Amino acid sequence: FQQAICGKEKREKMKYLFLIFFMNLLPQYAGKSLSRDGKYPKTFEDIKSEIAGYSDIVKAIIDLAVHGKAQNRSYERLAVFADTIGPRLSGSKNLDAAIEYMFSALQKDRLENVHLEPVKVPHWERGEEFAMMLEPRNHSIAILGLGSSVATPPEGITAEVIVVASFDELHRRAQEAKGKIVVYNQPFVSYGETVRYRSQGAVEAAKVGAVATLIRSIASFSIDSPHTGWQNYQSGVPRIPTACISVEDAEMMSRMSFRGTKIVVYLKMGARTYPDSTSFNTVAEIVGSKYPEQIVLVSGHLDSWDVGQGAMDDGGGAFISWEALSLIKDLGLRPKRTLRLVLWTGEEQGGIGAEQYYQLHKENISNVDIVMESDEGTFRPSGLAFTGNAKARDIVKEIMALLLPINVTEVYDAADGTDINFWMRNGVPGES
Repeated sequence: FQQAICGKEKREKMKYLFLIFFMNLLPQYAGKSLSRDGKYPKTFEDIKSEIAGYSDIVKAIIDLAVHGKAQNRSYERLAVFADTIGPRLSGSKNLDAAIEYMFSALQKDRLENVHLEPVKVPHWERGEEFAMMLEPRNHSIAILGLGSSVATPPEGITAEVIVVASFDELHRRAQEAKGKIVVYNQPFVSYGETVRYRSQGAVEAAKVGAVATLIRSIASFSIDSPHTGWQNYQSGVPRIPTACISVEDAEMMSRMSFRGTKIVVYLKMGARTYPDSTSFNTVAEIVGSKYPEQIVLVSGHLDSWDVGQGAMDDGGGAFISWEALSLIKDLGLRPKRTLRLVLWTGEEQGGIGAEQYYQLHKENISNVDIVMESDEGTFRPSGLAFTGNAKARDIVKEIMALLLPINVTEVYDAADGTDINFWMRNGVPGES
């Protein structure tokens, strides 16, 4: 077990490495122009030569992160944080405690300009949740209510089930769905495509008169383990209770339905929505030596769902981003541009904190060279996903070639991240 933990830590360090290379190399060339200040190399060969000149810095970072005093540091930091704070739902006291914890930790790490930027975030609590199949047999159904779901009436809802595999099937069978609980047993294609059933499922079912929805978790498999997530109601459409169920229960009810078996479920949910709460994006920097007004932004989010400890989503991403600045500081490096760490709040509700940050800072968008987000898990990295112009992509490929000793060299298309999409949609290069 200990070997597995240490191996995971080293793989996480590799992830830090290409974040750091981005911060030290790419920002010099990948903004709106390759010669914004008239001092950049004019040919690609010149750029390649300069990138190659960073090989000693590359070796120093690898040695410090993988073999030196920083080995396992981020894992230990994250473990203490997750064990101390626990889950960090938007609007909760735990999230407040997490932000206070990180504010203090970043100051103790001697990063610069550590501060909090206030934003408003949703405050929803799931309360009591219970579901039981009553026909054709008694069976306890594991559920997790979806964020912003309304409650059932105090006595709960008892209704017959209709199982559908798609929105198209739901609409074809609209007359059958009225007064029933819609169970979605949609096939898993990919998270990006299949998640629409979680975000839109309650609205589509309410449009045809359903009284509640139970949605197959957005996962390729489960071990009787439902997943939660945010969902969105629509103005003018009745708000009905909605929760996710396990893959196994969705498949079982689908088989029952296919055989013509009547299914009746009792559902009780005590969810509550409160007025929006004040929260904070947490910010720290290493100020640039030559162009301090130009920003390289690296980020993860501090908030999490309430049914785990948020170590992977997105504690790992947040601590990777912090570690990137720590390694730069520990090596005594002073980059030309300002490295800005942002630990977002309210990401699970659709990037609430990041959107407000963008609205506050977008007037300086020309000074933002690149935005980065780690929120896809801290697994063994093979490269990075990049969004930017062709010249910038060629530069990125040269940078990633420096990581050949640790086999992290791929450059994939289309960076994606809930918190950085606001910037990328307006032309800022992005990495995830």
